[in-house]
Formats: sequence, C-alpha cells, structure tokens
Amino acid sequence: MTKKLITPDNLENFCTDGTLYVEPGYILTPGAIDKARLADITIHHGKPHPKEPPALSEAGPSPSDQHAGHDFIMPTINLLGSGCLTRAIGKIKAMDCSKALVVTDAMLCKVGVATIVTDMLFQHGIDAVIYDGTCPNPSVANVQSGLGLLRKNRCDFVISLGGGSPHDCAKAIALLATNGGDISDYVGIDRSHSPSLPLVAINTTAGTASEMTRFCIITNEQTHVKMAIVDQNVTPAISINDPQLMLGMPASLTAATGMDALTHAIEAYISTQATPLTDAVASKAMELIVKYLPRAVENGQDEEAREQMAYAQFMAGMAFNNAGLGYVHAMAHQLGGKYGLPHGICNAVLLPYVMAYNMETAANRLSDVAYFLGCRVHGKNAREASVMGIEEVCRLLLKVNIPTSLTALNVSEADIPCMAANALKDACALTNPRQGTQTDIEQIFRNAL
Repeated sequence: MTKKLITPDNLENFCTDGTLYVEPGYILTPGAIDKARLADITIHHGKPHPKEPPALSEAGPSPSDQHAGHDFIMPTINLLGSGCLTRAIGKIKAMDCSKALVVTDAMLCKVGVATIVTDMLFQHGIDAVIYDGTCPNPSVANVQSGLGLLRKNRCDFVISLGGGSPHDCAKAIALLATNGGDISDYVGIDRSHSPSLPLVAINTTAGTASEMTRFCIITNEQTHVKMAIVDQNVTPAISINDPQLMLGMPASLTAATGMDALTHAIEAYISTQATPLTDAVASKAMELIVKYLPRAVENGQDEEAREQMAYAQFMAGMAFNNAGLGYVHAMAHQLGGKYGLPHGICNAVLLPYVMAYNMETAANRLSDVAYFLGCRVHGKNAREASVMGIEEVCRLLLKVNIPTSLTALNVSEADIPCMAANALKDACALTNPRQGTQTDIEQIFRNAL
C-alpha cells in the first residue's frame, strides 16, 4: 500500500468538525501532530462516520450544507460601462410599469442626480415620485416612510439610486409592498413568500454591490442591531453600473466602498460555500481592486480607474451573493448598528484580524488571496503566504487613508460582549471557514481596538 503524508500544509483537508481523521494508508507527520494539538483538533485513526442528512428548516437549506448543490443568483439584466445609463430606459420600458418610487438620499437629490433619472423617465412616459429620506445605515423608519409614499402614490415599481443604503432601503420597501408585515419578519435566509415589486438599481458607488445582490441590511433603531435579510426575492431585476455617475465620489467614500468590495471578494473566496464560479470572479476582483483603488482614491476623475472599480465591485458582488461572507461582515454589522459607522470602514478595520483568525483552517485559501493581491508567494508555505496577504491588506489600508483600529472609531470595549453575541446570530457568520465561540469573536474585536 502506498503511504501518503498528512502535513501541516494539507492538514485541513483531512479535518471534519474539529476532528482529524487518519485513514488507513496515511501517515501523520510530527509537524501535523503539533499543529493539530495547537488548534485543539482531535486525532482519530480511522474513517469518518457517515452522517445522517440534515433536515431542512422552514427558512430553506443551511448555507453551510456542502451537499445540497449551489445556486448562482444575480439580476436578469446587468448594464455596465461608461454611458450605460442612457441605454437603461429601453430595459425599464420593457418592464411595462407606469410609476416609479425613486429611493435615494438627500445629497443625490441636492446635486441633481435624482433629477437626471426622473427626467429620463418623464421623457419616456413613465411617472415617478422621489423618496430621499434614506440615511447612511437605512433604518426601519426609513423603510416604513418609503413604503407609505409608495402606497400613497400607487407606484408599481421601485428604482434605487445611490450606494448600498438606498439600494437596501429600496429592497426592503419592494419586499414589504408584496409580502406585507415588518421587515424584521424576513431576517435570515429566504423568509419571504412572494416576489417583490420590480426593482431597478442604479449604482453610484463602487463597493457594496447591493445593486445586484440578494442581501438587504436594515438597522433596527430600537435595538441598534443591523438585521441581515438574505432573500433571492430582493434581488433587483435590473442593475446599472455607469462609472460616469461615480466620478464625483469623494476620496474617503471611494476608499471605504472599495475596501468593502475587497472584503466581499476575500470573504467569498474563503467561504465554506465557495465554488469554481465564485472563485473566478472573486480572484479577478481582488486583482483589480489592489491595482485600481489607490488610483481612484488619488484622482476621482480617473475614468479608467472608476470603470475598473465598477467591474471589480460587481464581480465581488457576484462572488459573495452566491458563496456568502464571514465574520468580518457579521461583526461589522454590529459596529454599524451600535455606532452608525460607515460599513466599508468597519469592514476594512476588521479584515486583517479576521483573516488572521481564519488562518488556522483556511491557510491554503488565504495563501491564494495573497497571490491575487500581488504578493510574491513562490517558495512560501501556506501560513507564510497568508501572513503576506494580511500585511498587503494593511498596506492598502494605509495607502487609501483608512483608519486602522476600532479605537480610532471611538468603539468602547464595554460594548464588545453584546456585539459579539449578535455577530454570531448574523446570517453572514454561517459561512465563515472557522466557526468560533463568543469568546473568539470578543477577542477579534479586542485585537482590533
């Protein structure tokens, strides 16, 4: 019988639920034994016991179920590239809707971007009413206000205009318009029973990818918790990414949204639900972001950088929309809900620390991440390469002037236990490659202070 080695580098391939199975014909090297003991992994000589197939809950299959196959969900129509907004009207008219609720924010109204959209609609016989009350972390109250305006004006479809906040607010409005109830009823995975009103998402930032995902994040202003609704019924019908609308983004917003996109790509790549499809788009997104984000931050009028970032954030969205995310987002949602902090900034600060935490079980995938970020990993083992990738993320944070600690964001250590408990309940936590305890999450928060 040919003997095969279990080494520190391939150890995770033989682990299931915290147990290392050494089957006949395999030899456990001393380095692998040491690594397993340090990680509190139980060593079992023999084959894994077969498991009973998991029961399906009312919410549908668990994202961590590795045997249920994979979906690939995204809008039916996606327009990308400079000037594509002018081509969108034909697609919108084909929806055969007559009156839009345009969900946006006060700033985009003030600078006239919302008027550009409504004028375009009016010229083609489509009526519109504007809801511009969306706040940076859209709340239950925002959703209810927009829903009331939609019903009062008998709108039959929704247009979101802006970044992640207007998109998420519009998704919640469109979902409640057909499903009823409160948005809190739909926290979790695929809780709705009916398709939402048709939604057209016009994107003005390069980061959240909310214009094309099934994710909707709404803040409960009473509990200060960000509620994660992951539901294919909130996926927009049409997404529009025209980089001409992104040229005016300030450097700080460019940096924050760009780091959000990088976090999407990295978390999707190391997710327990990653597939060859999501790997392909996640890896390309990382490559583009590390190259073009600094350029877009330095010169907001750099049209090539803006266009490449628009493609990068869209591909990162394709990846996480289907592979899921991880602890970075689960934890960042708590910071946003508690302190009202910008989502991209929270992700950026937490990202290196969660990557370090995940090295115990995802070193091979993280070494790939380092390669996609441009690190010279040839000749390095998985752990060494992973560290190089984390260091590259830290260098990028400094290059684009992102805060590097939670202390700089005025986060209080006293709030960490509550935030950690809520993070473990977040849907994004389900696909993190290393599942931890509340103590683990608290320590990651403290490491980031």
